[in-house]
Amino acid sequence: MKISSLFNGEKTVFSLEVFPPKKTSGSVETIYSTLDGLKSVKPDFISVTYGAGGNRADLSTFEICRIIKEKYDTPAIAHLTCVSSTKEDIDFIIKKLKESGIENILALRGDRKAGVEPEKDFSHASDLIRYIKTREPGFEISGACYPEVHNEAENSITDIFALKEKVDAGAQHLISQLFFDNNAFYSFLERARIAGIDVPIEAGIMPVVNISQITRMVSMCGASLPRKFSKIMSRFADNPKALFDAGIAYAVDQIVDLISNGVDGIHLYTMNNPTVALRIFSAIKSMR
Repeated sequence: MKISSLFNGEKTVFSLEVFPPKKTSGSVETIYSTLDGLKSVKPDFISVTYGAGGNRADLSTFEICRIIKEKYDTPAIAHLTCVSSTKEDIDFIIKKLKESGIENILALRGDRKAGVEPEKDFSHASDLIRYIKTREPGFEISGACYPEVHNEAENSITDIFALKEKVDAGAQHLISQLFFDNNAFYSFLERARIAGIDVPIEAGIMPVVNISQITRMVSMCGASLPRKFSKIMSRFADNPKALFDAGIAYAVDQIVDLISNGVDGIHLYTMNNPTVALRIFSAIKSMR
């Protein structure tokens, strides 16, 4: 199933993100416990992050996508990064995806690694999107977007221009980076629509359930912290159970507001924690 077909206006799309197990956790089959725990959520689709930072030898992303599709009868979308890949690498990967019956790709540039020279074939996600569309037009391509502006963009205007280029290259659906301030998302959405970006845009929500998580996530993506959110984190920093419950409640509050304002979809970053996803879904399932 092509992901864009889910956005038919009948309901708010609700999707999840999982990641491949670390090598120290054993084989890819350890993902079964996570997926089993997520079954009752019945997500519209599940995205799977790219294993090993783009190592061609690591096929865990594609294997997990196949499992999601065949065992759990749920559409899957495979993340694919390009900054460390050559055209030959991408050819190899899309061949494997096609063999696995996966037809949806989230095309990303990926993070540059300190001390590692990037490959030269793909400088931006739009380059990857354009290449896949040329090589295998049967794939449906999604892209990432940044409500609070990509950290390498000059400003919000150049950031929207770059996003428009992704859509013009062939991206048919967008998933946003995590954010904690819904007003930032609404402002971004207005800029995107004014720029003529008319594909479905899902809001990326990450429930923060421990202090180390918020420190790591903010340092990576630069999401701003609203006063309400900061007060919650400060108030319950020394009470893990209370912080867990408060983090869930904050995410639910965000999602209720987003659904009430007609968002196309919610993409929940699960961190492979079924308990978090189940708590949130049970709170909002009647609102979709």
